Amino acid sequence: MKLGQAFDPRNNALNAWRLILAVGVIFWHSWPLTGHTIGYQPVVRLLSEVWVDGFFTISGFLITASWMRHPRLKEYWTARGLRIFPGLWVCLVVTAFVIAPVSVWIQRGSPLSVSSEVGYVLNNGVLNAYYAGIGGTPKAIPWPGVWNGSLWTLAFEMICYIAVCVLGVVGLLKRRWTIPVLFVLAVAWSAWVSYPTLAMQTIPQMLARFAVVFLAGALLYQYRDRIPARWSIVALSVAVVIASGLLQNYRVIAAVPLAYAIIVSGALIRHRRLNLRNDLSYGVYIYAFPVQQLLAICGLVWLNPALFFALATICTLPLAALSWFAVEKRVMSLKGRFRRVSAPPAERVTSQGVLDEWAIGGGW
Repeated sequence: MKLGQAFDPRNNALNAWRLILAVGVIFWHSWPLTGHTIGYQPVVRLLSEVWVDGFFTISGFLITASWMRHPRLKEYWTARGLRIFPGLWVCLVVTAFVIAPVSVWIQRGSPLSVSSEVGYVLNNGVLNAYYAGIGGTPKAIPWPGVWNGSLWTLAFEMICYIAVCVLGVVGLLKRRWTIPVLFVLAVAWSAWVSYPTLAMQTIPQMLARFAVVFLAGALLYQYRDRIPARWSIVALSVAVVIASGLLQNYRVIAAVPLAYAIIVSGALIRHRRLNLRNDLSYGVYIYAFPVQQLLAICGLVWLNPALFFALATICTLPLAALSWFAVEKRVMSLKGRFRRVSAPPAERVTSQGVLDEWAIGGGW
């Protein structure tokens, strides 16, 4: 069976995979945010990067599919904007006007100025993640000055959306050579600008990193009718990813195996309980870091990182569920209404089904 035959847009485990990847980010952050370290560098390389890279492989697969099947600018950007920004904006308001003030109260500090809170919301609301703190908070914790260290990846997600749009508009996505050539160039670029584990990355290094994994997902979509979907190859791909941790830049050899392991397993798993219709992954991703920082401010950095991870996950999930049901799911329904109005008559009957599933929103 080929991947194109195995992947059912309405019955797959990619939402479950996204939730696992988001929880994996919490797991990794539970070490640096409590001041702990992991001594074995290959493990650090994978734990610190594979979760977010996994998001980008799924994004590359689904976003490329979305444009190739329905190359309409207004629909494309409506779907992208509704999926990313409303949930983010609410999270920023909660962080600035609830979590940060609570942290000040706990530490008995001076009240935050409204201008610093508003500045945080406005800057991060347009993906300027360099505006990381609010009035000098958080402080007196292992990772001070940063309220949400996960948001910086959203800007690179948006760059990938723009790249797909541009390539689609100029007609290059229809060329069979475009994605393979770009992938090879991205791998070469990534190898050239490789960086040590946990080093401060430059913008070129970050662009190279995410280009490789996004294009790996796009590559799987392009060759979906030729790529076999087998559990044996999934297992081999997982082994390659694990072994690649011995390299300084594991993506040079493991970008495609990572994409294959996630996307093909997501296609092959048809279990009803793993076909998640409610996607909490984005809420988990954007709320976890400020929740972990607040737990650190409460003095829980003494906990074993595994226990800190469990507690942070328990505290994050209700916020993620509230974000999904009260914000994300509601605004995404506008996408369905838009499609029913704007889609050609032959497509309107499926606008709530197959069309929507292919455009389930980038990394989410």
